[in-house]
Amino acid sequence: MEQHPALTYTSYLHLDDLLAAQEPLSEGPEHDELLFIVIHQVYELWFKVLLHETGHLQRALAGGDTATALGTMKRILTILKTVVAQVDVLETMTPLAFGSFRGRLERASGFQSAQFRELEAVLGRRDRGVLADHPPGPARDRIAAAMERPSLYESFLAYAGLAGEQAPAVQDGLVEVYRTDPARAQVCERMVDIDEGIQEWRYRHVKMVERTIGEQPGTGGSAGVAYLRSTLFQPAFPDLWAVRARL
Repeated sequence: MEQHPALTYTSYLHLDDLLAAQEPLSEGPEHDELLFIVIHQVYELWFKVLLHETGHLQRALAGGDTATALGTMKRILTILKTVVAQVDVLETMTPLAFGSFRGRLERASGFQSAQFRELEAVLGRRDRGVLADHPPGPARDRIAAAMERPSLYESFLAYAGLAGEQAPAVQDGLVEVYRTDPARAQVCERMVDIDEGIQEWRYRHVKMVERTIGEQPGTGGSAGVAYLRSTLFQPAFPDLWAVRARL
């Protein structure tokens, strides 16, 4: 009978592979390049978890399981606070330190993060133009598939009994939920929290990029800070914000 090695902390977490996945390109290498790589790898891991959790949330909403939905939303919100806080670590890198290895990145850019684009699609973004930024393959396929599935907001509207309604009727219905259904009203508030958390991440990301490279174009060919500014203050769930004045 074949004997398998005993499971260890290192083997379970594949630490040998994980810790070998940081390969600075700069000569020396430049001191801050390791931090830059690790921070962005960690972001991708959190994006993976966020996609896992938003899928779980959508299934809970589809099943009318308020308790599970609220618990999952709490986890999502805690993760969002964590990814925002990581900007503080990245901001310890000065513009000169980043400039010392930035040229090595060629056209590689966070603009090309397929998982973040997939997360945007889950939240409701339906701009198929972003697919052009990704080569044909599994990552691009996942973004396209996410655009074809119901968004998180559509799942929420179905949970609230408002699927298929137009904006005025949706907003009227949301006001009624707030006034008559405390449990579902909590879900509404957590949806607002998630939307605010995503917007906070975008703002901190913009300011981090601005203080690091100023108005220079992004490494991926984007307009850099100018493009990132254009994504600010665009809520994913606008109806939930529009009804605030009526509550």
